[in-house]
Order: sequence, then C-alpha cells, then structure tokens
Amino acid sequence: MSLWKTMTRREDPSVYQDKDGHLKRTLTTKDFIGLGVGTIVSTSIFTLPGEIAAVHAGPAVALSFLLAAVVAGLVAFAYAEMSAAMPFAGSAYSWINVVFGEFFGWVAGWALLAEYIIAVAFVGSGFSGNFRPLLASWGLKLPAALSNPMGTNGGIVDLCSALVILFVAALVARGVSGAAKVENIMVALKVLAILTFVFVAATAVKASNLTPFIPEYKMTPNGAFGGWQGIYAGVSGIFLSYIGFDSIAANSAEAKNPGKTMPRGILGSLAIAVVLFVAVSLVMVGAVHYTHLNTSEPVGMVLRMAGHPVIAAVVQAIAVIGMFTALLGMTLAGSRLIYSFGRDGLLPKFLGKLDKHENPTNSLVTLTIVTVVIGAFFPFAFLAQLVSAGTLIAFMFVSLGIYGLRKREGKDIPVPDFKMPFYPVMPALAFVASLVVFWGLGVDAKLYALAWFVLGLLIYLFYGKNHSYLNDK
Repeated sequence: MSLWKTMTRREDPSVYQDKDGHLKRTLTTKDFIGLGVGTIVSTSIFTLPGEIAAVHAGPAVALSFLLAAVVAGLVAFAYAEMSAAMPFAGSAYSWINVVFGEFFGWVAGWALLAEYIIAVAFVGSGFSGNFRPLLASWGLKLPAALSNPMGTNGGIVDLCSALVILFVAALVARGVSGAAKVENIMVALKVLAILTFVFVAATAVKASNLTPFIPEYKMTPNGAFGGWQGIYAGVSGIFLSYIGFDSIAANSAEAKNPGKTMPRGILGSLAIAVVLFVAVSLVMVGAVHYTHLNTSEPVGMVLRMAGHPVIAAVVQAIAVIGMFTALLGMTLAGSRLIYSFGRDGLLPKFLGKLDKHENPTNSLVTLTIVTVVIGAFFPFAFLAQLVSAGTLIAFMFVSLGIYGLRKREGKDIPVPDFKMPFYPVMPALAFVASLVVFWGLGVDAKLYALAWFVLGLLIYLFYGKNHSYLNDK
C-alpha cells in the first residue's frame, strides 16, 4: 500500500461505536455544562481581563472577549454536530480519522494533545502559585526547594503542583460519574464567586475609567495597543480561555443520549462563559483604570481598592477551586484522547485498554506521569502558546470536517439530532475565523506548533502507521 493510501485510510465509524461501547454512558447535560464551564471559566477569568486590558485593548477588552467568543461559537456549532453524529472518545482525532483519514486524524489529535498535556501542567503550577500563599497565611510556608520547578528560584520540585495533579488523577480513576459530581459542586461555587465580584465591584465603576473605550492605537514592546489592532491582539491572547469545550466532546462516548446532551453541553457552557467573561471585563476596567490591571491577581486588587478586603480574600480562595475544576476537565479529556490513540494502535496499545471498571486507567496514569514531570520539575512558560496553536489547528480540521460528514450522514453515519446551521457557509466561516486567530499568534507559537507537528509526523511514520489496527483490515 502506498504511503498516501495508508495516510488517507479511514476508520469505519461502527468500529469506534463498538470499541467505545464498553465505556459507561453516565454523563447528562448538567454534567457536561459543569465540565465545560469548569474548564472554560478557569484561572483565565481571574487574570486575563486585566492583563489584556493593560497590554492591548484598554477598556475595549470586553470586545476582545466577544470577538473571541464569536470565533469559538462558530467552531462550537461544528463540534456540536460532530459529537452528536459520532459520540466517540478522542473528539477531533476520532472524527477526522473517520472523515478524512488516519494521518489527518492523528495530526488533529496530536495538536490537541499539546493542549491537554501543557494545560494540565500549567494549571497545576497556577494552583500551586495561588495555594502556597494561602498556606503561608496559615503559618505553613514551604521551602523554596519544594515550591518551584527545578532551576527556578532555588527550586527542585513544585510539590503542590505534583500533589494536586495526582489527587485529580485519583479522583478521575474512580470513574467519570463521581468526578462529574465533584466538578458540578465546585463549578457552582466558582460561578457564585464570580457573580459576587461582578455585583460588588460594580458599585465602584466610574465612567471616567471607560473613556475612551477604544484607546488610540500605538505600538509597544508587547505589540499592538489600542484601536482595532489592539482588540485583535487581545483576541489572540484571550482565545485560550474558550478552548475548554473540546474537553466536553472528548468525553462524548460517556454521554447519555449524546445526540441531545452534547450540543446542549457544548453550546450551553460556551454561552454561560461568554456572559461571565464580558461581565467581569467590563466591571474590572470600570472599577480600576486599565493601566493598573497588569497584575497576577486583578480581581483581588479591584475588590481591595473598592474597600472590600474580606470579600477579596474569599473570592481569591475560591479562585483556587476554579483551577481545580479546570484540572479535572483537562485530565478527563486528555486521558480519553490518549486512550483513543492506544485504541487505534497509533501509540502503544496498552494505552487503549480499559480496567475492570471499564475506565481507561492506563492512559490516565500516562498523562499523570507526564504532566507531573513537566509541571513539577521543568520551567515551561514558553510552551504556553502551544496550547492555543494546537487547539486552533484542531478547530480548523473540525470546521472543514463538516463538509465530509454531511456527505455520509444517513449512510454509514446516523443523521444527528443537531446540525450546524447555515450550511455550507458557517463551516467555512468557522475555518477562516480560526485561521485569522491563529495568524495573530506570536512567531514563537507558530514555531513551537511546527516543531510539535514534526515530532508527531515522525512518531506516525516510524510507529503509528506500522502498528495501526487498520493494518489488519
């Protein structure tokens, strides 16, 4: 078989249906909305509005969030139809494997894997950075050697990061249903904290802080500031906030009635996230002038300046819980993606095995080990941009995949209960919008994405294509 025919061979969707049929379908719409909101509305809502306002957009940071939401929303409609038609583990990887072929599915999945591995490690590190000050306020201060990654400020291992990642993995290992219940409770607390911030800080809003709403454009060492150029730069920086709905789709093989629950979960969680992001952005820049907001904890600073130090402390404590919910969502999704690689033989097949409780424990353990090592031992700030770049690549594949999916619905793929509206225009708009945001990323992000792609290509050529289950057909 020629290399091209090998790369474009497609998996029969009924095979995935059979392979994933052993996963327990226990998740409801409420669970998926909790999972989505918990992952999308993570640490970024407490930090990004202030940072983007100060560095790029000024008071117009809310417009950056809205434009990013429009792009994410277009892609979310594609995700909703894909997950309703093909409720398989692995989300974009499995869908593109069926629609375009094995290699293209691998590229999309490999791009998403960068998101999950790095995002879990990052959120673990962020949790540690916010949890250690809480411990210190209680008189428990860890030595530098146990507080920072190796080689950073005298650190050897970030102990809090390692422990929280291990704890989340243990929770996920007990089953997706139990993890979802914990997620729902914590998400409710986090949303309550965000709404508390919005209503309390709104009392300090001054019209002068919002004028001019779109500052005059100028170039700075950090890139464009002000004007529509600054708003566009803000979109690329903010887009990381909206990628969490992929974590919903990755668990679609464990959904009850996926034709209805998946679209509702994906679109519902995104809608809630948009309202919260815009509300927080407007109140934050209205209460404190944007030039003062480039800090690691703008939410707490705004509340303290408004004369509410106790509320600030409570909201910041709940922000730590918010990071935990993001860890839970990313760990669930990442382990399911690695499971799907092993299920198809593109990575070692033991990763695609289920334990006696029908959970993908091997893939979970693998993800946990890798993220603990990255998050606890290595400084990796420069890899953050890989998260956005990898996800946008997968978004482009899924948007174009709708065209291939429609040709097969009602044939070898069931007609889903939900379809992307305004076909064939909306899939093209979703692709172009994702490409525009990708183009706005920094040069480093594109170079890291290229390096990650080359690594994935080598793994596929020298391992994946030779061990794929499709070789047996």
